[in-house]
Amino acid sequence: MQQRSLGGTGLRVSRLGLGTMTWGRDTDEHEARDQLTAFVDAGGTLLDTAAAYAEGRSEELVGRLLGDVVARQEVVVATKAGLGPRAGRMHVDTSRGAMLRTLDASLKRLGVDDVDLWQVHTSDPSTPVEETLSALEIAVTSGRAAHIGISNYTGWQTAQAATWQRALPGRVPLASTQVEYSLVNRSIEHETLPAAEAMDLGVLAWSPLGRGVLTGKYRTGTPSDSRAADSQFARFLAPYLDDDRVVAVVEAVARAADGLGLTPAQVALTWVRDRPGVTAPIVGARTAAQLEAALSVEGLNLPREIVEALDDVSAD
Repeated sequence: MQQRSLGGTGLRVSRLGLGTMTWGRDTDEHEARDQLTAFVDAGGTLLDTAAAYAEGRSEELVGRLLGDVVARQEVVVATKAGLGPRAGRMHVDTSRGAMLRTLDASLKRLGVDDVDLWQVHTSDPSTPVEETLSALEIAVTSGRAAHIGISNYTGWQTAQAATWQRALPGRVPLASTQVEYSLVNRSIEHETLPAAEAMDLGVLAWSPLGRGVLTGKYRTGTPSDSRAADSQFARFLAPYLDDDRVVAVVEAVARAADGLGLTPAQVALTWVRDRPGVTAPIVGARTAAQLEAALSVEGLNLPREIVEALDDVSAD
């Protein structure tokens, strides 16, 4: 698999990342092992997790597989802090103390001394940005993280954070931003992508398959074994299941796939992977078979006329 530089850093990552959000919840250790094996065998290196995923069980599962399925030094371990469960709901806290405590807990669960990329999971209006960024700085200077990034920041927040981090000589610059991006959600193109380009940040795209709708599985209803049928994920998918624009995009992707002899997922994933400014889409899968289908896009390139047609129908 081709490798790309993450922003203006020397860190190289595979141009597809393996997402582990469901590991430890819907994906057990046996299935996770099969996924990681398939990913590494395909040349993948970027493993994306977070302290909030399955209340830490995702990191624990990644940690158990590191050194077994793949040597630690052969992969890029990326995790996040600042978001987690409290009193039965997700709570945001990116204060310096909370961030650093979460990092130490992540390192313990992962069974490593440091991570390659540590990210703020989301912005926190109750914490000054300079305080949050100081936690990232401490993580690097203390040797607990090699590179730092942000996630789910708006365009102006991205520019603000990256500028602040570069304001003083000797500060460690941000390496990346992780944001949702797909054919059914191109909102980052208005401000976030230009900000990332201006500040030399790599872009990691989560949910490149539009929360699953771009696979085409929901074209005729909601399968009983799909995420939309899961109470925890139903609200996550709802905005994309009853939207005329999304329906039109999904149908266009399906027609393109039929004409090219590909699956809708292959078309949608290749489109994101090759967008200007994108370093790597993050692909999550419930099974190794689903992941292997996603990994098959490595040798694919969409014809220019198909890209243009998809650009037109998905423009927002």
